[in-house]
Amino acid sequence: MQPNINRIITTRMNSQSTPVHIRLWHKDFWLMAIANFLLAMSVYMLVPTMPAWLMETQEFSVQNAGIAMAAFGVGLFALGAFISYLVQHYRRNLVCIYAVLMEALLIGALYYLDGLHMRVASPIIIYVQRFAMGAAFGLAQMVLTSTLIIDTSESFQRTEANHSAAWFSRFALSMGPMAGLVIGRQLGFQYVLLGTLGCALAVILMVLMVNFPFRAPQDDIPTVSLDRFFLPHGFPLFLNLQLVTLAVGIILSVVHVEQFYSMMMVGFAVAILSQRFVFKNAELKSEVVTGLILMGVALLMLITRHLPIVLLAAPLFIGMGVGLIGARFLLFFIKLSRHCQRGTSQSTFLLGWESGIAWGVGIGLAVLKGDVLSGLVAALVLVIVASVMYHFTHNWFTNNKNR
Repeated sequence: MQPNINRIITTRMNSQSTPVHIRLWHKDFWLMAIANFLLAMSVYMLVPTMPAWLMETQEFSVQNAGIAMAAFGVGLFALGAFISYLVQHYRRNLVCIYAVLMEALLIGALYYLDGLHMRVASPIIIYVQRFAMGAAFGLAQMVLTSTLIIDTSESFQRTEANHSAAWFSRFALSMGPMAGLVIGRQLGFQYVLLGTLGCALAVILMVLMVNFPFRAPQDDIPTVSLDRFFLPHGFPLFLNLQLVTLAVGIILSVVHVEQFYSMMMVGFAVAILSQRFVFKNAELKSEVVTGLILMGVALLMLITRHLPIVLLAAPLFIGMGVGLIGARFLLFFIKLSRHCQRGTSQSTFLLGWESGIAWGVGIGLAVLKGDVLSGLVAALVLVIVASVMYHFTHNWFTNNKNR
């Protein structure tokens, strides 16, 4: 009898189940979750549309366009080391607002440039703009996910709050490119910029609508630190996540079909249902393994088959796979964090997710030159490498987790 009891306890500890608290979904949390979605939308709407604008209007080479898109991923790391100092010395909601405002101004500069039909004198100008936009977005997103969303929830609800809010930005991964492509083809890139600018301004409004209590500033916080920025002992997870998101970024760089992203969105919805019903009490390893298999099968279908059904099934599988992997890796980072490192774990996951996608888009353009077949093959290779690595990463995680 005793071994059976131990086996049941172990199974529950290693299951996927995340408790649901209805009380979490109050007005302030809804506002922060939607703000998280809109902030991600302001970036993802530009992923399939900005490279085309750079090459067609600004006459960039495909390599220069790729470097510009990848510069965003580098910028994500620029201000992270200062985040702990900023949120401890200033009102944390204002830090987020000013970062989003900076992003809005950078988008507005592109809108002004496009509206006057001007060409930049050098690609370096766009590189700097994308780097700065990545820095502003990274700061805003890290403050929002690692601090503001946590502040709107009770201590026992915070894992669920992080898990649920992340799904909002995950849906933006499909809805952003889809909206950008639809608006761009119907109205032009200028209106895509207006859409992203509107998303950024809506984020500012939503953050202002939430009352965050004043906290006295702390004087003993170092100006530069890894607190709320990066979890060094989570690097194996970070690297494994990056392999997956690099593959996703390469896919985004070569697929410019609205239907593809609409089916990805359906796949995300199926992934949520699967988490609640299929993987509720499954082994800890099953979710990521299933996600990687789904991504691999989808890419093989796209490479080897050209039937209409493939254009429906493949993105559905990719959406399911990315959704399952993203949700599980986020919880891995949370479980890996030590006391008072929850915010740091959130930021580390965010950096691995967003930088991988940005660099994947850059590689798809600058290295693979936007070739669809080469991009799909490269993405498949990355998924295979991520699958092999995950066998070791999972064992390392189970030996080093703290929660």
